[in-house]
Amino acid sequence: MTKLEYLEQLERKVLWLATWMIHNANHLRSNDDGLKVGGHQASSASLATVMTALYFSALRPEDRVAVKPHASPIFHAIQFLFGNQTREKLEGFRAWKGAQSYPSRTKDIDDVDFSTGSVGLGAAQTIFASMVQDYLRAKRLSTGRPEGKMVALVGDAEMDEGNIFEALLEGWKYGLRNTWWVVDYNRQSLDAVVREGLWERIEAIFRNFGWEVVVLKHGSLQEAAFREEGGSELRDWINHCPNQLYSILTFQGGAAWRKRLLDDIGDQGTVTALIERRTDTELAALMTNLGGHDLPLLLDAFQEARGHDRPVCFLAYTIKGHGLPLAGHKDNHAGLLTPTQIETLRQSMHIREGHEWEAFEGLSSQPSDLAKFLREAPFNASGPRRYSATTISVPPTLAVAVQPSMSTQQGFGLLLHELGKSTDELAGRIVTTSPDVTVSTNLGAWVNRRGLFARNEMKDLFKKERVPSTFNWEFSPAGQHMELGIAEMNLFLNLSALGLSHSLFGERLLPIGTLYDPFIERGLDALNYACYQDARFIIAATPSGITLAPEGGAHQSIATPLIGMAQDGLASFEPAFVDELATILRFSLDYMQRARDADPDEVTWLRDASGGSVYLRLSTRSIAQPKREISADLAQDIVNGGYWIRKPGPNAEVVVAYTGVVAPEAIEAVGLMAGDRRDVGLLAITSADRLNAGWTAAQRAREHGSVHARSHVERLLLELPLHCGLITVVDGHPATLAWLGSVHGHRARSLGVEHFGQTGTIANLYRHYGIDAQGILAAAQGLTSGRALRHLRSI
Repeated sequence: MTKLEYLEQLERKVLWLATWMIHNANHLRSNDDGLKVGGHQASSASLATVMTALYFSALRPEDRVAVKPHASPIFHAIQFLFGNQTREKLEGFRAWKGAQSYPSRTKDIDDVDFSTGSVGLGAAQTIFASMVQDYLRAKRLSTGRPEGKMVALVGDAEMDEGNIFEALLEGWKYGLRNTWWVVDYNRQSLDAVVREGLWERIEAIFRNFGWEVVVLKHGSLQEAAFREEGGSELRDWINHCPNQLYSILTFQGGAAWRKRLLDDIGDQGTVTALIERRTDTELAALMTNLGGHDLPLLLDAFQEARGHDRPVCFLAYTIKGHGLPLAGHKDNHAGLLTPTQIETLRQSMHIREGHEWEAFEGLSSQPSDLAKFLREAPFNASGPRRYSATTISVPPTLAVAVQPSMSTQQGFGLLLHELGKSTDELAGRIVTTSPDVTVSTNLGAWVNRRGLFARNEMKDLFKKERVPSTFNWEFSPAGQHMELGIAEMNLFLNLSALGLSHSLFGERLLPIGTLYDPFIERGLDALNYACYQDARFIIAATPSGITLAPEGGAHQSIATPLIGMAQDGLASFEPAFVDELATILRFSLDYMQRARDADPDEVTWLRDASGGSVYLRLSTRSIAQPKREISADLAQDIVNGGYWIRKPGPNAEVVVAYTGVVAPEAIEAVGLMAGDRRDVGLLAITSADRLNAGWTAAQRAREHGSVHARSHVERLLLELPLHCGLITVVDGHPATLAWLGSVHGHRARSLGVEHFGQTGTIANLYRHYGIDAQGILAAAQGLTSGRALRHLRSI
């Protein structure tokens, strides 16, 4: 039996398993809550041929694939045939612990390269993965493996996503190579049929960005028919047929095709004979034999593209629902085959009742021959494709010269500068990236030392022409900074690709990205996507809050501390002082490399052994720095989320807990009220996120029988008398720390920023939003009993 015959059988099997998987989830499996399960039978079917050609023939072990979200059932079916997925998981598709709705690196057991789900992101991720592959090659890392193709299977409606075009532009800047996008041009979106002529716009976009475009429109049957007498007229009719009409006729079938062709073309002898030589079934097969459903055409196209490293867009014409009774219908996106339709399909595929899940049921080849063919597929030639990498050693402390007054953003730049001086492996594995804010986020000194990355050298002409400049902008393969355009989605997608380097390419990188804090929200979907994939990186977001006073509300972040707390896979810190930042950055460089499944630490109740990414919320405000040595105990408290600057006495009446840059106001307020309230305490919160996460985990542990579980924040507040009031203050939303009163049942007043900022001085804005020393005093006056606070001025 030929290779093509094996592939044709496997194509039918993949289509059946995907369709049956969705049918089982919606019609056969128990459904206690009554919600529709769904699964996208039509969207899966349109890519069955393309994915058969790729996975069973064209792909190599070094290639990486982002599968269109709605083709997840096809992917799981292929992995089942490869032995990487179980029947139990397929039966549990979209159920608890089952195969995931959309391919997931972290939740699926099969061979997922890139998670997909939020459309556009998986496709764009392949561009940045290719850039990372080039970065590693330039550094002579990962040279023991061939260069791979970064492949995206993209829905045509997915091309509406704006981040697609941002990524294409960035790829062009970096001389993108070894990237394939297969556009599933089935001409249907979720709600409708796509506009006429979209393919021309798609083709023009890719060509303008330097891609080759391969249009796969007509399959082998159609090309053979075009060579018959009258074939040119048939070709013209197909090429000019509106998308909606083509979809309608596909759904209606052979008789409808015959009537419409004869009505439109008329009795022209040769073309009429061409049509009449075919039965209705044969005519329907001919008219739906588009390029994306033709295995020989796809195999040839992929083989030709394998011979060079230029990026290629394959515009594959397909039928949504191809091979299923709902093919072509405009409502088929969420449509499901009825039990009667699935029964008809089962019989047409010669699958015996009760044998629906068997890998080779209904196929003509011997199971042993098919199993051998699958084992010998090029994609499987090297065994497991998810790699690991050695951990890079991090020193016990990071050197930084702390000045009497400085900002955390300044401290961040100095820390990176000191790292940049080193010749050790840690410095060599750090790669920084920023969306056109490299200088304004204090990465300039690092870049001056380490250079900007490009595959080809580009000299700094300012330097060459002897024009004075603070910065040396030379691009070379040795550079360690990836400068991006001002698109925050691209920043997080680049960090995601860099942060998966150890798993995708077997070489660890330590990526650090910078951006303005308010624009985290602009790239939030990509940040969430990066964390969902378990990519590892550090993001330094600065400046932040209304402390960026002259810039006004558009550049003043309010909600980002809450994002830091809520985002899974991201540990959020907001240090006030540079020595805290140095401690946290040292921890972060180690934390981002950890990857062990472990129970929570029974001191903090955090899952630190598992590691993750880190978010540093920093500021440009220069504040007085403490003169102190960071002991091991203090360093641990800083990392755990908080420590006492002024420990309260046994009769404490009020405690002020602050986070970040409002430290001077908190310190001033405690000093002003100390003569009027007993045993006042001052609590520095370096990570509301980690304090809250540990507290939540400890409560859960107690509920499950670990009665002695206590989190860091519970221990910090344990000795406070119940009558003590808590005042929390943050340059951000007050809910960030509002929960502290619930830890042991203390009354609390939470200060922060709830409304858009505005221009002014720091003093103006702090006073207006009540987060200055007087605002803290006013809160203390209202929260606690006792005589009036002498230093509280009338507001």
